[in-house]
Amino acid sequence: MFVLLAAAAAAVAVASPPPPALSQAEHSARGAKCAALADRDPAKAEAEARAWLAANGGMAARQCLGIAQSGLEQWAASATTFEAAAKEAQIAQDPMAVVLWMQAGNAALAGDEASRARGNFDRALALPGLSKEMEGEVHLDRARASVALGDSAAARADLDRATTLVPRDPLGWLLRANLARKSKDLPTAFASIREAAKLSPGDASIAYEAGNIAAASGNMDDARAAWTRAAQAAPDSPAGQAAALALKGGEAPEP
Repeated sequence: MFVLLAAAAAAVAVASPPPPALSQAEHSARGAKCAALADRDPAKAEAEARAWLAANGGMAARQCLGIAQSGLEQWAASATTFEAAAKEAQIAQDPMAVVLWMQAGNAALAGDEASRARGNFDRALALPGLSKEMEGEVHLDRARASVALGDSAAARADLDRATTLVPRDPLGWLLRANLARKSKDLPTAFASIREAAKLSPGDASIAYEAGNIAAASGNMDDARAAWTRAAQAAPDSPAGQAAALALKGGEAPEP
């Protein structure tokens, strides 16, 4: 009798219709809710994302899981999750594939897997239909991966492209200035840091780099003035702390 009841229950389970699929709007709303939860409680967001994924949440659920894993600093797992979501999006010809490859690249970069990161950014750039702004941001991210790999030439080419495509993004100019200083190309460093400062005049990281460039040129008065601005603007930030150390004559690490 027990065997018959079990078989009947199994038959009912098989015959039961699956829950109705969520609409695109419902997926988007649930994704936004999950991402917001990841900011507050990434462990709870991970559990929510896994439950959503088990209920056929698909690409949106994978993206949420990747965000939660990033919040938990599970960088390798996060990169793998974003890569799987990006592949799924590409198969579906969903334009979200670009964003997902970028997220995969940034997770890999945070996990010190620069080569893996650059490969993911390459995949993003290979997709058709990128907007000018999106292409510029991918070039910027790929430059960061190339710097981590010690490939200054590739990084320089990407930063030149990024600052052309998204000239209003101060990060591109800051990274271009930093790379130029390290390459002893002070004219490019000065020109780039001026652009960054015009776009974000109160940014401690920009002021700190301006001080470094001035110091590299031998102008210590300008260097100390810039480091003072950085230390005062954001005293608890890595750039502010590095600037304070530089003002004391210490060797400041890169913020």
